[in-house]
Amino acid sequence: MIRVAIDAMGGDYAPREIVHGAVLAAREYGVSVALVGIPKDIEVELKRHEIQGLNVSIVAASEVVAMDEKPSKAVLRKKDSSIVKAMAQVAEGHADCVVACGSTGAAAVAATFIIGRLPNVSRCAIAAQMPTIHPTRCIVVDAGANVDCDANMLKQFGLMGSILYAGLNNVKRPRVGVLNIGAETTKGNELVQNAYALLKETDLNFIGFVEGRDYPMGKVDVVVTDGFTGNVSLKTAEGIAKMVNHMLRQELLGSMRGKIGGMIAKPAFKSLKARVDPDEFGGAPLVGLKGVCVIAHGGSRHTAVKNAIRVACDMVRADVVGKIAKSFLTEKKTVKVEVEATI
Repeated sequence: MIRVAIDAMGGDYAPREIVHGAVLAAREYGVSVALVGIPKDIEVELKRHEIQGLNVSIVAASEVVAMDEKPSKAVLRKKDSSIVKAMAQVAEGHADCVVACGSTGAAAVAATFIIGRLPNVSRCAIAAQMPTIHPTRCIVVDAGANVDCDANMLKQFGLMGSILYAGLNNVKRPRVGVLNIGAETTKGNELVQNAYALLKETDLNFIGFVEGRDYPMGKVDVVVTDGFTGNVSLKTAEGIAKMVNHMLRQELLGSMRGKIGGMIAKPAFKSLKARVDPDEFGGAPLVGLKGVCVIAHGGSRHTAVKNAIRVACDMVRADVVGKIAKSFLTEKKTVKVEVEATI
């Protein structure tokens, strides 16, 4: 049975939605879940659910890292916080994976300090899933952990992203591309040009440069970029999705014909929502660690929490960490720096 630790106090709707999602995951996936946080608050929420026969436990923590706190200072100062103790569950071998909502920065810093980076990994990176026109999703790495990157870091992101994608989707050779302003080899700045040269020399299924419009069309599986560009790309896509949803509602509800058409097309809209809904994606793995860590959105509700646990368990089953560690045994680490998440 896979053991999952989750920060029950992180996120806008904690602990209610976190506990709800954890209970759903324990029931649906048959996993053991340790809720890390303030016991009395967690117990109140557990009383709302039928947990008899489920492997749900509480790990006490007396502090909480707030969304507006500086991640590095908060993690170092609040050693009994729920995020720190959740990461410690993995570091000490009590859990196979950890899920954290709330402050992405605090989660990334805590994971790096407590679980630790794998040997020869320069920086950990956030690998966010994005919808495409195909049933499978693509992965954008890095999606916000590292604003400033060098070419070797991008090469490592490509290696880790490829292993992650292969493990989650049972694909042998995912297509890896570097995000650029054009597909031509002459375009782009020094960073992407150097990353291109490094990735070209690897054994990856490297397809070269890709543009922002390519990955929604399913032309690439792993999109490699720096954290600044990746995060802007991710949030732009989220904004466009919300805009289209809002405009569609306006048109459908604006007339009787639209309302009738909407009722007829309701099953199709429901299916479409499942394909693009961030809650269905769960969370974004932080790759490069010695253990499995999935970071969910701060606004996650129970469905997103349940699916974040699913993603974490899928990574454990696929031995993603072990495969990354093996691939980096001979990797030369050219830059030795500590991660500082910026979201």
